[in-house]
Amino acid sequence: MGERNVARATDRYERKREDILDAATVILNQLGVKGLTLSVAAAAVGLSTTSVTYYFKRKDDLAAACLMRGVDWLAHLAESAQAISDPAERLALVFDLHLERLRLTATGQAPPLPVLSDIRALNQPRRGEVFAAYMKAFRRMRQIFDAPELAWLTRGRRTARTHMLLEQIFWSASWLPKYDPEDYPRIRERMCDILLNGLAVPGAEWAPKLPPMSELAPGEGLEMSRDAFLRAATRLINTHGYKGASVDRISAELNVTKGSFYHHNEAKDDLVVTCFERSFEVMRRVQRLAMARDGDQWSKLSSAAAALAEYQLSDYGPLLRSSALSALPEPIRKEMGQDFNRVSDRFASMISDGIAEGSIRPVDPFIAAQMLAATLNAGAELAFWVPGVRQKAAPAVFVRPMLMGVFKP
Repeated sequence: MGERNVARATDRYERKREDILDAATVILNQLGVKGLTLSVAAAAVGLSTTSVTYYFKRKDDLAAACLMRGVDWLAHLAESAQAISDPAERLALVFDLHLERLRLTATGQAPPLPVLSDIRALNQPRRGEVFAAYMKAFRRMRQIFDAPELAWLTRGRRTARTHMLLEQIFWSASWLPKYDPEDYPRIRERMCDILLNGLAVPGAEWAPKLPPMSELAPGEGLEMSRDAFLRAATRLINTHGYKGASVDRISAELNVTKGSFYHHNEAKDDLVVTCFERSFEVMRRVQRLAMARDGDQWSKLSSAAAALAEYQLSDYGPLLRSSALSALPEPIRKEMGQDFNRVSDRFASMISDGIAEGSIRPVDPFIAAQMLAATLNAGAELAFWVPGVRQKAAPAVFVRPMLMGVFKP
C-alpha cells in the first residue's frame, strides 16, 4: 500500500512539473530568459511562487529545464537519423519528424518546444550544463554527413552545414504559423527539395560578384563614432545575449565611459532597436546593389547572399542575430519582426523573378526566402563554429550549400 501511495505521489509530482514546464516554455518563447520568472510561471499554472520553488528552486533552474527539452528533442532527431545509411534520407527524416512535432504543437496535441537561442542568457552553472548538452546533440546531428560519398567534406564544412541545417529547424517555428498545420507535410517536402537541390538551375555557376565591404557599411564622417558603438553592441549581444551585453561591457569594449554610451543611446532597448535598424539597412543596401547589377536573377541573388556572408565576418559586421528580438517589448519586437520580413520578402521577389526567367529552379519563393534569411542570420556565428574561417571563404563554406545543395561540393 505504501509503495502505491509513493508511486501516485511521484506521478502527481511529475505531472505538475510537466505542466509548469509547458507553461514556462510558452513564456520563454515569448519573453526570453529575461522575462521568465518564477512568479509569472506560477501564475500561468494557478500556483503560488512558493509552490513552484518546490519543483524549481531558482529561475535559472526552470529556464534550463525548459531549454533542455529542446536539446533533448534535437538529440532524438539526430539519433533517429543515425539509423539510416543514406544522407538525403537522414535529412528528410529529421525534417519529417520535426515538422510533425510542430504540427502536433500547433493543433494542441503536444507541448511547445523552446527557442534555444537564449541559452547564453542563463547564468552559470546552468548555462554551461545546457550548452554542453547542446554541443553533444550538435555533434550527433553532424553525423548526417558521415558517409563514404561525402568524404570530401572537411570537418569544418560539415560543422558549417550542420549549423545551417539547425538554423532552418529553429527559424521554421517563426514562419510556419502562416500556414495551416495540415500543410506542414507539403512544406517539409519543399524545404527538403531546396536543401537537397538548391535554387540554381542545372549548369548554373557559382560566381558571385561582390562590392567592396566599405560600400555596404552604414555610417560616415561624424557618425562613424556612433557606428562603432553599434558594431560593438551587435558583436556583444550576438555573443553574450541581451543580458550579457551590459552597458559596462559595451563601454569597456570601446574603452569609453558609460557617459559616452548614454550620449549615443538613451536606453539599452533603444540600442538594440538601432542595431536592428542598422542591420536591416545593410541588408537592404546589399539587395539594392545586387538588383542594380547586370545579369540574371540567380547571379543577383547569389551575389547578394555572398556579400552578406562576407559582411558577417568583416570588420564592419556582424549583423544582429534575430534572437535578440525576444528581449524587446512586444510592440517593438513586432515592428522589428515586420522589418525582417520585408527584407526576406524582397528575396522572395528576386527568387520569383528568377523562376520566371528560368535562372532559378521552380521552388516556393516564400519558403526559399525564409530559408535564405535564416542562413544569412546564422552567418553571424560562423566564426564560432568554424574557428579560423576566412572572410572570403564564408560564402562558399556557408551560403553556397544552401543555394546549390547541402550535399553538393
